[in-house]
Amino acid sequence: MDFKSKLKQYQDLINGELSKYIETKKCPEEMLNHSMEYSLMAGGKRLRPILVIATYQIFKEDVQECMPFAVAIEMVHNFSLIHDDLPGIDNDDFRHGKPTNHKKFNEATAILAGDGLLNNAYRVISKYLENSSKEDLPKKIKIFQEFSDAVDKMIKGEFVDTEVEGKQISEETLEYIHKHKTGALLTLCVRMGAILAEVSQEDLNRLTSYAEKIGLAFQIKDDILSEEGDEKILGKPVGNDKILEKCTYVSKYGLSGAKEKLEKITKEAIEELKIYNEKAEFLIELAKYIKERNK
Repeated sequence: MDFKSKLKQYQDLINGELSKYIETKKCPEEMLNHSMEYSLMAGGKRLRPILVIATYQIFKEDVQECMPFAVAIEMVHNFSLIHDDLPGIDNDDFRHGKPTNHKKFNEATAILAGDGLLNNAYRVISKYLENSSKEDLPKKIKIFQEFSDAVDKMIKGEFVDTEVEGKQISEETLEYIHKHKTGALLTLCVRMGAILAEVSQEDLNRLTSYAEKIGLAFQIKDDILSEEGDEKILGKPVGNDKILEKCTYVSKYGLSGAKEKLEKITKEAIEELKIYNEKAEFLIELAKYIKERNK
């Protein structure tokens, strides 16, 4: 398998689906719609929807069943990025090499664009539930409940992260922040794909463990890139974590310690999937990609 080609294939598929939800008609809130489109279609890795689809495809082929949840999670992710970048939180001026939403438009529009993307995610899911058969409804309601719980965890993690800026915190608090702020959505994505594919409880437990580990790996790598990443490649400034006095895996364990943790957790994630052989090859390579990425 050519991982880069498969990744691009997934990204193109998701971008095509997301484009169907862009509002283009003339209306009083036209600038708000442009603001939502600006962030939703700005690019990015599309990691979260890819996790939904790739997990599902270990067991089943027809990805259309999981597409609404894949679209919805990417809307939620972009809502969180818009709000993260605001002056009251991370105060970032650039993302993906472009001005952040509040810099491109204005702060009020950015806040409402984030709100709009979050609400649209729930609209996508509610329409999906409305059109589901009675047989499929229980598993989809279960996913909807987990979806809502994960969004709640993400918001709580972001809050705690802002509250402890400039403070020394325990390892437990640091892990709480990142399991909620970053890990909750990534874990949700894998679980959504697995539940839609109607896997056994044993498989669900194994895949959940994989997801939790790559979620932690993703955050550790983010912390490392914030310390030593290339600003031109990242598309955003390096060093904001230091400026905001955030407690990160690098500030807690040093650069070499963070890299050791990243290596260990990635190996553990990969080990969880070996039972699926070539069917899980993409997800195994994705774990390596998360560890080795430069943006």
